[in-house]
Amino acid sequence: MRVLGIDCGTQLTGYGIIESDGRAHRLVAAGAIRTSAKDPLPSRLAAIAAELRELIRQHAPEAAAVEQVFFAVNVNTALKLAHVRGAALLVIAEAGLEFGEYSPLEIKTSVVGYGRAEKQQVKLMVRSLLQLDRELESEDASDACAVAICHATRRTRATP
Repeated sequence: MRVLGIDCGTQLTGYGIIESDGRAHRLVAAGAIRTSAKDPLPSRLAAIAAELRELIRQHAPEAAAVEQVFFAVNVNTALKLAHVRGAALLVIAEAGLEFGEYSPLEIKTSVVGYGRAEKQQVKLMVRSLLQLDRELESEDASDACAVAICHATRRTRATP
């Protein structure tokens, strides 16, 4: 199964596309969609949506997954993140992809085996699970790959 993982952010939205049978995972593509803080939010959302549509067109994932909204200290940051997440969910729905959303605890447990793992531990395990010779350049891409891996492993467990 090919899975698109998305790590939502207003300046950097990470993406990771993996091929997985639920046990073995292979990286297809990873990176970050960059937008400028100087641009109005609607323009940034449109750019993120357009890039996600193009990734879906190019790589034809069967499923997509995102991290659930988490509590943020800054309300404005949380609202902007929710807007980006909404744009991503719209693109996923338009494409008719299977959809999953997971808490940070579920993602870390799935990738590292420990729900309170640090970001560096997640990066190292993503590298190991994808059998990469070096870490991904972007932390956002690594986080997105972790979301994709979580979906692939949890979906396999749920399927008889």
